[in-house]
Amino acid sequence: MNEATPRVPIVLIHGLWMTARSWDRWAEYYRAKGHEVIVPTYPGFEIEVEALRQNPQIIADVTVPATLEHLVDVVESVDTPPIIMGHSFGGTFTQLLVNRGLGAAAAVIDSAPPEGVRINPPSQIKSLFPVLANPANRHRAVGFTKEQFHYAFANTCSREESDAAYDRLHIPAPGSWVWAYGLIANWKPGHQETWVDYDLDDRAPLLFIIGGKDHLMPPSVIRSNAKKYRNSAATTEICEFPDRSHFTGVEPGWERVADYALEWATSHMRAAQTPGASANSGDRRVRPD
Repeated sequence: MNEATPRVPIVLIHGLWMTARSWDRWAEYYRAKGHEVIVPTYPGFEIEVEALRQNPQIIADVTVPATLEHLVDVVESVDTPPIIMGHSFGGTFTQLLVNRGLGAAAAVIDSAPPEGVRINPPSQIKSLFPVLANPANRHRAVGFTKEQFHYAFANTCSREESDAAYDRLHIPAPGSWVWAYGLIANWKPGHQETWVDYDLDDRAPLLFIIGGKDHLMPPSVIRSNAKKYRNSAATTEICEFPDRSHFTGVEPGWERVADYALEWATSHMRAAQTPGASANSGDRRVRPD
């Protein structure tokens, strides 16, 4: 991208068990490169992590449709179609936004899948078990213990690093989302709230970033999600970082992931295709079969 060309805005969308605080390093990093960066949160989550822990009912009450409409408003308020990036359930929201025709390009990192991806590896079931073990959790905000967080999120980090991240970033998640969109949505008749048209041709280019050691959203889940787009004429690609966990955007070395996502997005933007530096990290990059 020519230095005189205004840099495209970036919208960063967080996932469950996190808030917008989880993007602090990426937001600062991208702003230093000259980008406007918008980091929305879910409705009611505008307060600090510590306050949400004290009032988890805010988390229990939030819904996917209301959150999606809030994110649509955020993206549509940006003057230039932005690059959209989402982590975990933020990746689900990113795919839903792209399905609405929004964004110049998109990257999803360790994405939770939309409706229709029927694969649940053992490490994923173990990661989600604290929520799924009790049906009453459908109506609660459910958090991890530090030990559970280390397994589900930060298994490639030391326990000391994981515990420090837990103290700063972790909040409970709406149990209803894990039950409804992790399990039931794939078996109920008709389209659910996380349905996307995988065959849509007129959409932004979409990159799936995989953490090869991710327990919560293992590579097989991400690949299955990406493969759903195989009949779309729009660009869909995968890049795997083999040694990274679900915490790939925060654990040490996150800059390499941030650089790859940005370079890929700026070189594939549909609104203003630009000859940019091709991402060349040595990681596994393929188009889904």
